[in-house]
Amino acid sequence: MPAQPLDGITVVALEQAVAAPYATRQLADLGARVIKVERPGRGDFAREYDREVKGMSAYFVWVNRGKESVVLDVKDAADRALLDALLARADVFVHNLAPGAVDRLGLSAEVLRAGHPRLINCAITGYGDHGPYRDKKAYDLLVQCEAGLLSITGSPEEPARPGISIADIAGGMYAYTGILTALYERERTGAGTDLSVSLLDALGEWMGHPYFAQAYGGGGVVRSGARHPSISPYGAYRCGDGAQVFLSVQNDREWITLCERVVGRPDLIRDPRFADNPLRRTHDEELTAELERSFADHTADGLVALLDGAGIANARLRDVAGLADHPQLAARERWGEFGSPVGPLRGLLPPVEVAGRQAALRPVPALGEHTDAVRAEFS
Repeated sequence: MPAQPLDGITVVALEQAVAAPYATRQLADLGARVIKVERPGRGDFAREYDREVKGMSAYFVWVNRGKESVVLDVKDAADRALLDALLARADVFVHNLAPGAVDRLGLSAEVLRAGHPRLINCAITGYGDHGPYRDKKAYDLLVQCEAGLLSITGSPEEPARPGISIADIAGGMYAYTGILTALYERERTGAGTDLSVSLLDALGEWMGHPYFAQAYGGGGVVRSGARHPSISPYGAYRCGDGAQVFLSVQNDREWITLCERVVGRPDLIRDPRFADNPLRRTHDEELTAELERSFADHTADGLVALLDGAGIANARLRDVAGLADHPQLAARERWGEFGSPVGPLRGLLPPVEVAGRQAALRPVPALGEHTDAVRAEFS
């Protein structure tokens, strides 16, 4: 297998749950050696979130592929000495323990910077390292609430949690990109740096459009189910066979095409209620009625064919099983196999394809699987 982009980079991770493990798994997929330090007994508590993957946690399998698991009691002198030895040879240290925990272990940014000037130290917290929320527990859904995401997600009648751990993913991705940036900077300066990522800050950045709409538009974004809060037509529309097709019109040119080539109603173009996107969004319910009246003459498959022929963006609603069987993923050979304590598992390849290189899909580790080997190597 050709060398991976991060071959030779060693990452030590005092991590748990999702945000930090998600960041370090991206590094592992690029070839970095990720040594995951877990607590004695049950290890990362994400191992026990569920038993969906042949008895293993689906959460843990998702974010811990390609790592080495080392069990250490970091309050024990011998184990702490081994952790210090790991850090002395590490390029990156990632942690998302409770606020103040690494400081109490004597691993503050100041201590690490003094002893390891080339080390990239990345701290992931819920709400940041100071301020009134510093010590508040920050689980994914709770950060979503604090960031305002639930206020714009769901139906007009009731807020809803997005179906994935989006605050953790946002924080993990900013940690990942920050670490890559720091590695690039170190190539030029020879010095490491200290990074900090707050889940609230990360998700707050993703809330940029709702923020600006609220701050400068007055009304802001409202919960609109599967409809777009700012663009119309954009969402699900019922067809004559009772099925739904999702479609999106992004500009007036596409609106004219939809009316002329799909709906067969050029008069709608001149309707003052639908003259531009803000007006179409204001009169979205009326527009929906007009479109569904036309779509009643078509099956969902027939409408999709019409939309495709006219160049109008559209989709059918798939469930997770539909993702697993998606013809586009199959055609592009986007599935791979990796090992685990419960046998081979199938998963998607990393989203970034590096030309000429096969993704490194290394196994999910058993708890403490690499403790003895790492202890022998670093002691």
